[in-house]
Amino acid sequence: MSDNVARRGFLIGGLGGAALLAAGCTSNEPAASPTSAAPAPAPAASGNDQPGTKVTIGFSAPAADHGWIAAIAKNAEATAKQYADIDFKPVEPTNDINQQISAVESLIAAKVNALVILPNDGQQLNQVALQATAAGIPVVNLDRIFPDKLAYRSWIGGDNYGMGVAAGHFIGKQLKDKGVSNPVIVEIQGIATLPLTQDRSKGFADALKSYGFSVTAKQDAQFTVETGNEVATSLLQAHKKIDALWNHDDDQGVGVLAAIKEASRNEFIMVGGAGSLNAMREIQSGSSVLQATVTYSPTMASSAIKLARLIAQGKGMSDLVENQVPQSITLASETITKENVEKYLALGFES
Repeated sequence: MSDNVARRGFLIGGLGGAALLAAGCTSNEPAASPTSAAPAPAPAASGNDQPGTKVTIGFSAPAADHGWIAAIAKNAEATAKQYADIDFKPVEPTNDINQQISAVESLIAAKVNALVILPNDGQQLNQVALQATAAGIPVVNLDRIFPDKLAYRSWIGGDNYGMGVAAGHFIGKQLKDKGVSNPVIVEIQGIATLPLTQDRSKGFADALKSYGFSVTAKQDAQFTVETGNEVATSLLQAHKKIDALWNHDDDQGVGVLAAIKEASRNEFIMVGGAGSLNAMREIQSGSSVLQATVTYSPTMASSAIKLARLIAQGKGMSDLVENQVPQSITLASETITKENVEKYLALGFES
């Protein structure tokens, strides 16, 4: 990432998961066929998805310079189109903090009924989110969290620590089952200084520890194909034998896999992160070192739109007893393997 390159940069309160997504919000979606842009809705189970009061939902996110961020915008738009009672009002995506603040201010001035905001930087956009709240506009904070809880009505995102735990358990069990002792375990991070990366690494280390294992070497990349390739090449040269590799991000994983293939290495197992379609295809092939990926799904944007609609219409989530939408929802980090990849394909995104 670098301040504006990393698609999930500046995330202060982590996220993860895939299948607890749109259906998890209301459990009663309008019918539509699955695509790689938005999840397939579940069958209707209550009146929550019946047309209600017309609401205008404003949407602001960073520029789509990575597969994950591009999927965020596509999922939000596709889900909004499923509802006749949503007037979807997106603003121009940007990686410029001041431009995003101005864009959100324009939505406040337009008096939208709810806002869904994935900020470039939660800290720097905190004040404008507070302005929206003060104007009576509920904010659904997506992914990168605002530090002030008064700045948002509800937060939805994944579980970075859980990503590391899921990756660690997959690798730990595989190596234990093979009877491997003192394994060489390599980790390719995103950006080491970011809280989200630190959470992922801690979860990974904690899970490995339960098997008596630890990370042999780790190096950070920049969430890009190029840096993934460079870092993987360096680590492969430094370690002539590797037992397992966890790459935090499937976007940079394209470069990691290219380096592995270029080096003709296949003695280890690899786990990815996020749940991209290309990663799923590699897993599905059964011929790749990539045997699993742990989810950090952009389908959370679909759920954020659903939450904003429910909040603006004064509804709660139909699967819950409570009358109002929860203040925060952390999605589960799920492990995609060859055995279950089929059910995740519709939720994947193109890197």
